[in-house]
Amino acid sequence: MEISIIGLGLMGGSLGLGLKKSSTPYKISGYDLNSEHSIMAMQLGLVDEIVSLTDALTKEVVILATPVDICIKILSEFAPVSASQTVIDLGSTKEKISNAVKSEIRESFVAAHPMTGTEYSGPTAAKEELYKNSTVVLCDLEKSGKRQADIAKKIFTDLGMKIIEMDSATHDLHAAYISHLPHIISYSLAATVLSKENPQDILSMAAGGFRDMSRLAKSRPDLWTQIFRQNKQNLLESVKLFEKNLSELRSCIENEEWESLEEKLEKAKELHLIFK
Repeated sequence: MEISIIGLGLMGGSLGLGLKKSSTPYKISGYDLNSEHSIMAMQLGLVDEIVSLTDALTKEVVILATPVDICIKILSEFAPVSASQTVIDLGSTKEKISNAVKSEIRESFVAAHPMTGTEYSGPTAAKEELYKNSTVVLCDLEKSGKRQADIAKKIFTDLGMKIIEMDSATHDLHAAYISHLPHIISYSLAATVLSKENPQDILSMAAGGFRDMSRLAKSRPDLWTQIFRQNKQNLLESVKLFEKNLSELRSCIENEEWESLEEKLEKAKELHLIFK
């Protein structure tokens, strides 16, 4: 199967590595707007060849591993494709991307969100095992052709992923709470500490808790600004609810309601019972 990956950073590069190690024979082409990324992708063995964007868009399977705004631009301008072609995007938001696809190519398109990643970016961040044992959400599959849906499922299965299906609006709501809200909190935490603490003091005193919570603030600001914009309403609702819960904890501390505070902290621990 001939696959082209457009965008050879963390997600696209890791996908190339993972598929090259799978038992299915894939021929993987790559394209990246950044020519240095293309060179690095070849040097690191992320793809078998580098092609032009025009050639990349003609392959049997086209995977869009670009920032969400670029993904929408490509999809809105995509030329008619053959009935046998499959186009898959890996964007962190789904509803606006799904709605951007032209009606004449909609059956060839599959909206996917692999629930994995790191705070790093670029070809050198690619990891062969990034997708393994993670979940991928496939959205609005009723709008995709059966052949295209089956091909997408085959690819993600070869990567060792668990597949779940839902509509794009529901996906974006859930993603706001479990992905986008943690990122904006991490950025806020980092900015708060930087505004009050000397960077050298942070380095000398920061323990695992702070490092864990601020890790996501190392993610690309330009990419996450696009994600926040595309999922604006859901994100604002999640931030509002977070502020409400934070305010309740603050009130307990201000009013020395220690028993109530302990009850709230104990209740929050229940989340991690889900992950056992």
